[in-house]
Amino acid sequence: MRELTTFPCDGDTLIGTLDDAPGTTGLLIVSGGNELRCGAHRGMALLAADLAATGIPVFRFDRRGIGDSDGANHGYQDSGPDIAAAACTFRTLAPHMKRVVGFGNCDAATALALFHRDAGIDALVLANPWVGDEDDALPPASAIRSHYADRARDPRQWLRALSGGINIGKAIKGLRKASTKSKEAANPIAARMAVAMIGTPRTILLARRDNTAIRFEHAWREPDPIHYRETDSHSFARPGDGDWLREEVLTAIRSA
Repeated sequence: MRELTTFPCDGDTLIGTLDDAPGTTGLLIVSGGNELRCGAHRGMALLAADLAATGIPVFRFDRRGIGDSDGANHGYQDSGPDIAAAACTFRTLAPHMKRVVGFGNCDAATALALFHRDAGIDALVLANPWVGDEDDALPPASAIRSHYADRARDPRQWLRALSGGINIGKAIKGLRKASTKSKEAANPIAARMAVAMIGTPRTILLARRDNTAIRFEHAWREPDPIHYRETDSHSFARPGDGDWLREEVLTAIRSA
């Protein structure tokens, strides 16, 4: 059964959605960026319904300043109280739960990594975590190498180059960056995430050809096994992506 609820957070009123089920391990979904709790292409709402049908309770919410919730939107860096308030409300609405797993994509994954402990979240599923943008506005060097390798195998791209359909200046800048062999300095966001998650069970999911995921993979220094989906969709919206995501999240919940 799906129901709407309101709950307080630092003087503001937040809106949440519970897909109730009898399971003792529940999933708290945190939305990334400025997305509503339904997620891109309603992906999170569909995921919640699917998981609840298997017996797993799921709670989604709009953080302050997003969607139906009150307050000002200060981004993921200020979302710790929102996550904690949502987790507390989830446990109140589903008192049969013994454990809560947090799931988020992009900067929601980063927020969960940083703030889950204060929220009492027991395990994490992190998809395409955000660890900052490139200083030069170009994709990571590893993403550029993959991009040009794919194009080199496509005869149509050679025709585009010969006919002037490719921005040569941009291509040269990309190739220069792709050929750089110097080791990137430790990423400060990734380093904070690693410290914050010491001792926390987690599953990391990456879209293989998504630039945010590639940058995270390049910055992450921990020996976590990474689960890859062969897609370029940051929100796992390509055909088959949603089924893959549901099975990965379901596996992580059952092993939490």
